[in-house]
Amino acid sequence: MSFYSIISKYKNYNFTEFCASITPEKVTAILERDTLTEKDYLALLSDAAAPFLEQMAQKADRITRRHFGSVIFIFTPLYISNYCDNSCAYCSFGRQQTIRRRHLSFDEIRAEALRISAGGIRHVLVLTGEARAKATPAYCEGALRILRDYFSSIAIEIYPLTEGEYHDLIGCGADGLTIYQETYEEDRYGMLHSGGPKQDYGFRLEAPERACRQGIRSVTVGALLGLSDPVRDAFSAGLHAAYLQRTFPEVEVSVAFPRLRPLVADFKQEYPVSDRRLAQTIAALRLFLPTAGITLSTRETANFRNAALPLGVTRMSAGVSTAVGGHTSPEATPQFEIADTRTVDEVKDDLLRLGFQPVMHDWNGKYVRNQD
Repeated sequence: MSFYSIISKYKNYNFTEFCASITPEKVTAILERDTLTEKDYLALLSDAAAPFLEQMAQKADRITRRHFGSVIFIFTPLYISNYCDNSCAYCSFGRQQTIRRRHLSFDEIRAEALRISAGGIRHVLVLTGEARAKATPAYCEGALRILRDYFSSIAIEIYPLTEGEYHDLIGCGADGLTIYQETYEEDRYGMLHSGGPKQDYGFRLEAPERACRQGIRSVTVGALLGLSDPVRDAFSAGLHAAYLQRTFPEVEVSVAFPRLRPLVADFKQEYPVSDRRLAQTIAALRLFLPTAGITLSTRETANFRNAALPLGVTRMSAGVSTAVGGHTSPEATPQFEIADTRTVDEVKDDLLRLGFQPVMHDWNGKYVRNQD
């Protein structure tokens, strides 16, 4: 059974009615349990659970420290191409946008790798737009062959691939996949993606399964909060991660809840997500999935990220640029404006001050040659 068949049963589900039925007594009972059902998770996402945020946060912190200790893994994104065939209403890289397009050469990718690795980063996330004819699978393979000389862990955040293509990229050094469904509400998804290959909801939804079957080490899924009902999207992302954990127990599964940030695109946000709502979402996910990783990006401010650490966060980006080649050249158009502009060292210092241990390389990772 694929995840698509699981999520389809909630297509016409009345989330508003269910959340309205949750009472404080029900929330209290859920917080006393060690194992939560999917409906328990949904209840903790409801407005009725909002007054219990402090209790949720304390329990989330205890659970996280039990399974992960005080470790926070640090990574940074590396944008190598922003050509895109999609018309996503909310994205600055969409083909409808008039921006400076860049596609890094292999020499430019090596220069980016040198600059990033010089700061101590050993986890990198490689990103492209969805332009298969430009950032071809072969191009991505070549980029990975370069990057594996500099980094112990290389994740990819590119267009959905076939199972065979994931096999080939894994063979070239990719050990992680990040792919957001954007919104799990299928009708809304269709409205937001009016042109390009991203219109195929099902092919994108099942991409993590294809990578897992080919032996990827880690997968991160999630929704871009602000595109649709945040309760529904957070619930669906949690179910997606739970499904992947059950089906592929050997894979490290993580979840991220990025929020919409200011864009080049003139996009009207109809579903704003407050800081408190996001904090509740992160804590609820931790209580539902005790062993899942939780990633918090630089879309959030430094103050929010520091405050959210005890909610269950296990991974953070640092030293971030969302522009192609942005670590060595400031000229390209960023995908979105980051809110946390701290350097890698500043993030590390804050983590240590708050009692967390920043980890810059993966002890399971391969040997990385000395760049000195």
